[in-house]
Amino acid sequence: MKCHIDGGVRHLDVGSPHPGGGENITSLLEGNFKVINKLKTVEAKHVICVSQVPGGTISPIMYASAVGKIGVKVDHAYLAGLIDGDGCIMATIERHSEKKFGFRVRVEVKITQKESDLLIALRSFYRIGVVRGNRTTFDWIIRDKNHVSMILNLIAPYTKAKLKQVEYAHRILHLSDGSKNELIKMARLADALSKFNVRSKNRRLNYASMIKIPISSND
Repeated sequence: MKCHIDGGVRHLDVGSPHPGGGENITSLLEGNFKVINKLKTVEAKHVICVSQVPGGTISPIMYASAVGKIGVKVDHAYLAGLIDGDGCIMATIERHSEKKFGFRVRVEVKITQKESDLLIALRSFYRIGVVRGNRTTFDWIIRDKNHVSMILNLIAPYTKAKLKQVEYAHRILHLSDGSKNELIKMARLADALSKFNVRSKNRRLNYASMIKIPISSND
């Protein structure tokens, strides 16, 4: 696997007979870098990650359109590996005045990297979440309920290290904070999920005890 994550890569030629154009890109998709020969005007700002093994997985890869535009294709197994290694799946419970019982439960998926290039590429490809920087790293953060559910569904067949977290997160997303009993279940699942995130500042919170709602047999 040859991988370049380098914002400094700016101009690539993809072998087009027309200035600024793109070659038939099958060779790029198959991991053939021979079509990239001399500098022209095509920009490559994000990620190149191409398998050198015949039949190997390509993820994510740079590709060039017929007009010379650069894009990124992402293999969902690669995304699962990123989340396994450099990501986390979290649930938090926040006070929310507009909710029936005063609390909102949010599931979040986050990937952290030292550079922003890969995260920007992922954000552009999936068109969800936001990339934010802090003092030393960058995060791609997904919080919208439907978007989180989509990402969990994509990585579920491939994840190894975070299979249990995916399961807990799915269970939370299928419960409703409009029911007292289900809100308590969500809080307990959030507590279970937080124990996997050893670096999280919320790891020691006890959401179940935070939600002090009397549970009746009618709810």
